[in-house]
Amino acid sequence: MISVTHFRASDADFAGRAQQALTVLSARPGFVRGTLGRSTDDDSDWVLVTEWRNVGSYRRALGNYDVKVHAAPLLGEALDLPSSFEALAEVSSGGELSVQTSDREPDA
Repeated sequence: MISVTHFRASDADFAGRAQQALTVLSARPGFVRGTLGRSTDDDSDWVLVTEWRNVGSYRRALGNYDVKVHAAPLLGEALDLPSSFEALAEVSSGGELSVQTSDREPDA
C-alpha cells in the first residue's frame, strides 16, 4: 500500500516537521519505506510518500499515540487529494516486472 500525501508549505520548519513525522511513522509495524520530496519547480510543493506492507498496518499506524501527536498535525495540513493507493505493479532497477492482483472487490 502506498500513501502519497501532497502539501503546499513555505514555512521554514516544514521539512523538519515532515522528517519528524516520517521518523515516527517508520517505527510502526508494517512500514516499508518513506520519502519526503520537494518539487523541483516550486519550493512550496512537497510530497510525503510512504509504503506499507498492507492497508491494515497503515491504518493501525495512524491510530498510534506517537503518530497522533507527531505526525497527525502535519498530515492535517495536506492538500485535499487522494493519498492512498494499492500497489499493483512494480519494476526493479534490473527491469523485472512484478504484478499483484487487487484485493478490492470488483464492481458488481
